[in-house]
Amino acid sequence: MNSPLHELVVATHSPFHADGSLAPEVVPSQAAFLSANGIRTVFITGSTGEGHSLTCAERLALYEVWSTVGPAEGLQVIAHVGGNCLEDAKILARAAEKLGFAAISALAPSYYKPGSLSGLIDCCAAIAAEAPKTPFYHYDIPSMTGVSFPMEKFLVEAAGQVPTLAGIKFTNPDLVSYRRSLEVAGSRFDLPWGVDEMLLAALATGAKGGVGSTYNWAPKLYLDLIAAFERGDLEEARRLQGISIAMIDAIAKTGFLGTAKALMGRLGVEVGPARLPLGNPTEVEVDSLMERLEELGFGEWGARKAEMVV
Repeated sequence: MNSPLHELVVATHSPFHADGSLAPEVVPSQAAFLSANGIRTVFITGSTGEGHSLTCAERLALYEVWSTVGPAEGLQVIAHVGGNCLEDAKILARAAEKLGFAAISALAPSYYKPGSLSGLIDCCAAIAAEAPKTPFYHYDIPSMTGVSFPMEKFLVEAAGQVPTLAGIKFTNPDLVSYRRSLEVAGSRFDLPWGVDEMLLAALATGAKGGVGSTYNWAPKLYLDLIAAFERGDLEEARRLQGISIAMIDAIAKTGFLGTAKALMGRLGVEVGPARLPLGNPTEVEVDSLMERLEELGFGEWGARKAEMVV
């Protein structure tokens, strides 16, 4: 990669047509929109990208389009390759390296779960070995996988078994574990934070950057939050984090992912609905959401609409 992920990295939505079929033709407008709003790195086909609801072929199709569109818009691309089938993950890792992505990432298998830390490391090593020239990030998200091991120990033990290990995408609200992991990581490993509602707390704990879904539609809010923290204006940073939480709460009332995708549509980027088993809001519910977001200052903090960034 060009540098550690000491920035806002957008976890992108996977675009679908109204009938739920993949819509890769939307990716160019999606990439242009993110780039114009100041984003420089994207994380594709992860949780926000409904990676577990995509077939292997669909993920490969998105890889193909992002591999050309991303660099054309000045975006480096990180591909999430993980899943319950390690053989699919290996295919995806090989494709990501062939396409020249900046890094790959994989979460733990969550149906047949690794029963020990060494088992988790074995899974990571098997995937990373298929992309021996590409940095690898473990994606720690125990709330979704049900797999929870001390990440500080993971860094120590995986370092010798995963030569391409770059760090951990830390989507785990345990700040004590995060601090322990940062101390082990030092300057060797990169630990981007993955819980948007707790970015300020993570910055205070030592985070340098983050990967998140809400950066799709409110990057300026978080850039201003980081700037306030760095200049020591904690009152302003806390205020901005409060706005972040309130916006997320408003979106989550009608199902976070489906509603967030509808919000992107209102911003001119038609990423379509969420796939089952996730739900989607009604137009009336989205209208109500937009009113609430405007009350919270979305006109100031939200991403500029697509027609405004062309």
